[in-house]
Amino acid sequence: MTAEDDDPPHAAIAPPPAFLSAPAPAAVLAALPGARAVGGCVRDALADRPVHDVDVAAPLPPDAVAPLLRRAGMKVFDTGLAHGTVTAVFGGEPVEVTSLRRDVATDGRHAAVEWTTDWREDAARRDFTINAMSLAADGRLWDYFGGREDLAAGRVRFVGDPDTRLREDYLRALRFFRFQARYGRGEPDPAALAAIRAAVPGLARLSAERVWMEIKRLLAAPDPSGAVALMGETGVLGAVLPEGTEVAALARLVGIGDAPPDPLLRFAALFPVGTAFGGLASRLRMSGAEAATLAALRGPAPPSDANDAALRRALAEDGHAALLGRSLLAEARGAPGDLAGVRRRLSAMERPEFPLHGRDVLALGVPPGPEVGRLLGAARSWWMERGCADGAEACRGRLRELTAERHS
Repeated sequence: MTAEDDDPPHAAIAPPPAFLSAPAPAAVLAALPGARAVGGCVRDALADRPVHDVDVAAPLPPDAVAPLLRRAGMKVFDTGLAHGTVTAVFGGEPVEVTSLRRDVATDGRHAAVEWTTDWREDAARRDFTINAMSLAADGRLWDYFGGREDLAAGRVRFVGDPDTRLREDYLRALRFFRFQARYGRGEPDPAALAAIRAAVPGLARLSAERVWMEIKRLLAAPDPSGAVALMGETGVLGAVLPEGTEVAALARLVGIGDAPPDPLLRFAALFPVGTAFGGLASRLRMSGAEAATLAALRGPAPPSDANDAALRRALAEDGHAALLGRSLLAEARGAPGDLAGVRRRLSAMERPEFPLHGRDVLALGVPPGPEVGRLLGAARSWWMERGCADGAEACRGRLRELTAERHS
């Protein structure tokens, strides 16, 4: 007997959410008897938010799922078979499919699972009530723990006992703040906060990659500042990011009208001026591109009284993204002046490109070797000093002068 036999659905949603009739989810649900959409897609459909990824669960063992999907004409990839998960691809669209599970052992990071046909048991192992709902293809909703009411009320609440959920996986402490930033309204759930405070020592068991992934997702929320402040109050921020003390600067950055919702820019705002991000990037196992972006944000911002020549020089050196980011950080940290005006001027400028190359030096009869680079660098320095406004002909003229000087 399954939980579907015992528990009536919370309600029938009419008409069913549109994502259920999209080709790939519809094909997967039709191919697997008793399957339902689960997790974030259900939550976001009920919240009237865009649904990006569709996850499906099925009351079938993993070795039965893939053959049924292939028989229905789908490609199937074993993306997490040890956890009962495969990815079905239909019409180029992926859908993740997981067998119903129960936890038999947890260590705060990983869980050993067994397969089950009990939907309530599977829902009980999920983190928050708003993520524990499931939806059949015809629009029937199963909500064992009051997730729909919590979603409507803006309440992020753990499924069952918060201490138990956190001992199963301490990453859920960080996930709480991410969901609080996106779905929470009003005062956060006091039972959740009490359990998170008690769970802070367990955060040391998490891998750096998982911590960074959650921080990045949190900082991508429309306004993460309240949730980050709450992380500070509960001791979570100090445990995972002790250098991130400038929560007020993050709040000011979010409030700047032309500031993009860029997680790396917001991350940089959490740290004092002059912070060297290399160690942080290494500790959090950031990608090379992420580390490079942070390093570029560390430099000085163009002052509000910079003239056009100074702005062109800065653009030639560092580009728009770095300069605009530095300016936003400076404003968030309370720097004086019309920094927004500087950003408008920068945005209206093209990045100057030095118009000469090594071949221009060789064309003047200079043999290949270090002298080519020296002369090209000297010509570029002249171009920079003059505000990056001279064109190719003027730069070639200066290059001829420099080449002639080496023989005098």
